[in-house]
Amino acid sequence: MNSRTGEGRSGGPEDSRARKGGGTKRRTGGGRRGEATRTVRRRRLLSLRHLLPALLLGALLAMLMLRGYVHSEILADHRVRPPAPTDHVPREILRGGPVIDARGGRETTLSVPDHRLVLTFDDGPDPEWTPKILDVLGRHRAHGVFFVTGTMASRHPGLVRRMVDEGHEVGLHTFNHPDLSYRSTERIDWELSQNQLALAGAAGIRTSLFRPPYSSFSHAMDDRSYPVARHIGARGYLTVVNDTDSEDWKRPGVDEIIRRATPEDGAGAVVLMHDSGGDRSQTVAALDRFLPEMRARGYTFGNLTEALDAPSAHTPVSGVELWKGRSWVFLVGAAERITDCLVVALAVVGVLVFTRFGLMLLLSGAHARRVRRRDFRWGAPVTEPVSVLVPAYNEAKCIEATVRSLMASDHPIEVIVVDDGSSDGTAELAEGLGLPNVRVLRQPNAGKPAALNRGLAGARHDIVVMMDGDTVFEESTVRELAQPFGDPRVGAVAGNAKVGNRDSLIGAWQHIEYVMGFNLDRRMYDVLRCMPTIPGAVGAFRRSALERAGGMSDDTLAEDTDITMALHRDGWRVVYAERARAWTEAPESVQQLWSQRYRWSYGTMQAIWKHRRAFVESGPSGRFGRVGLPLVSLFMVLAPLLAPLIDVFLLYGLVFGPTQKTVAAWLGVLAVQGFCAAYAFRLDHERMTHLISLPLQQLLYRQLMYVVLLQSWITALTGGRLRWQKLRRTGVVEAPGSLPRPRTDEYERRPVA
Repeated sequence: MNSRTGEGRSGGPEDSRARKGGGTKRRTGGGRRGEATRTVRRRRLLSLRHLLPALLLGALLAMLMLRGYVHSEILADHRVRPPAPTDHVPREILRGGPVIDARGGRETTLSVPDHRLVLTFDDGPDPEWTPKILDVLGRHRAHGVFFVTGTMASRHPGLVRRMVDEGHEVGLHTFNHPDLSYRSTERIDWELSQNQLALAGAAGIRTSLFRPPYSSFSHAMDDRSYPVARHIGARGYLTVVNDTDSEDWKRPGVDEIIRRATPEDGAGAVVLMHDSGGDRSQTVAALDRFLPEMRARGYTFGNLTEALDAPSAHTPVSGVELWKGRSWVFLVGAAERITDCLVVALAVVGVLVFTRFGLMLLLSGAHARRVRRRDFRWGAPVTEPVSVLVPAYNEAKCIEATVRSLMASDHPIEVIVVDDGSSDGTAELAEGLGLPNVRVLRQPNAGKPAALNRGLAGARHDIVVMMDGDTVFEESTVRELAQPFGDPRVGAVAGNAKVGNRDSLIGAWQHIEYVMGFNLDRRMYDVLRCMPTIPGAVGAFRRSALERAGGMSDDTLAEDTDITMALHRDGWRVVYAERARAWTEAPESVQQLWSQRYRWSYGTMQAIWKHRRAFVESGPSGRFGRVGLPLVSLFMVLAPLLAPLIDVFLLYGLVFGPTQKTVAAWLGVLAVQGFCAAYAFRLDHERMTHLISLPLQQLLYRQLMYVVLLQSWITALTGGRLRWQKLRRTGVVEAPGSLPRPRTDEYERRPVA
């Protein structure tokens, strides 16, 4: 997600403003008709926001399933049955030729005439070795039969077309290359039909030739394999085994391949070779010698149907069958390309994630060492009073605790509570406290930016602290926020927001996110001098810097990110005060969490777009555009958008393999995250016990954040508008105690170059 904390809504549900880019929503129509029109549009947009992520996820899973299917990772079975008895195999078959014809109830075999060789190649087409074998055959003017699998033909249709165009025959070798003696007749028919579908899409043909996987000679037929041949024959196919087996898959050497492939005494033969399944360099080399040597002995090379003087094995397909095949090949190609893109995206997100981890570890450590040095000072101690602005909308449950925590501050302050049209008596409660230096300003409901600007106009001091109406400060928080302004270059200070209600599982997950994802990020960005966000829950500003930037803007839903980026572009430094701790009430339900993070994500995108010109700005103010904005775009928008691929491939690997490597990789990533989280907790002096829920957070909570960000992208791309939403508060958050007042040498800080 992004480096934001605190919900702090001062404009409520009745706030009619809805932001998109730099504008506000205009009313369209009036009365009931206009309201009905707006309601219908909102419902349509809501449906689109939910429908598009579901469709994208469904399409992604479908493409991965299709990819796994054509790579023999799904429904594949590579078991090979041991030899069985031959009691029920006809003697004609056991002593016959390599072509078994069981069509129409026949049980006979066919042989290739003397001095005729039929070269056959199994398991292809392979993108590396099949073209080389085709080149050798073309160079020697020879034809052969390629028994292709459906998986390979679907992935490499161009090679199948080349086989047919160059006059070779193509036969079926099943779709997934299983031992059919294990399979039911329904599965056998399915393997054949899928194999034919791939051929139809690749070359527009059907074939009548078939070779069973793991077959050898006709005399090797047994009581398990022969029933398969009979079933295949009943479907109109010739079952082709072989006379000579080159055993090239063993890679025995070129001479041995040639020896094993050569028939005896000028006999004709069906020769078995392979054009896929591994390194076939010896096959290519052997074929280049075998062809001229055998031709010199008087042999000719042709297709099987030519050698048997039979009709062509190929039949053109048309109509629905052709279009089904083409659609299949198109979808397989799309799945291959999409998967390749996903793999590249996975590599990108892997680089981004580990780069971010590396930067956080290195730079946050440098930040901690720098600010904790005994000689580190921002400048002269800042003791002047500070104005604290508390925008509030319906914060009756929290406002008293918020104001009383400010009254305990060890730094002189004035408190301005800006009631933004509350309907629950928030203003009355604040006034009823009767506390000194507390003023309450009322305004009609206009939104948080307007409330902050109203408070800014009424503030009496040059340093302005902003907080949310549901947040509780420690007694030292305001003082810690004020000290960096001893450096005249500092325009704003980000505080350290903490989750106060961390006892629930959702609260614990957010606690980890705040400490690791937000505050560790802020340390990194502070060192790089490109802090992207002053959190709404705890932040301080130099009043002159705010006025130069035009105050708080309602152009985006992330007014805190917007103003922070504006200050960077105006040349101000924005720093992080780790000891300025504030305790905020995080959402306690999934729905509220969704609403909050949806607004944050969308608002961050709006702010990046609004300040996009910073990419090309020069001078000191251009540092944020050169460093900060690219990092924010990569780490807060692009990386979270692509990060779901880690979990998608995790799920894919768990189901389809390699399971052990997948689990090891995921545990490795989790270990790195755990190390970063533990380091962040150590820097923030937090108890490590909350990290027990980290693995579960990675499995559940992170997925929710993915969907939120995806919906934010869809809202932005579809031109949707998102409005503020008020979260329900319980008022249970209290400050657990403040840090002790530092010694004088810690308090009087000076800037560091």
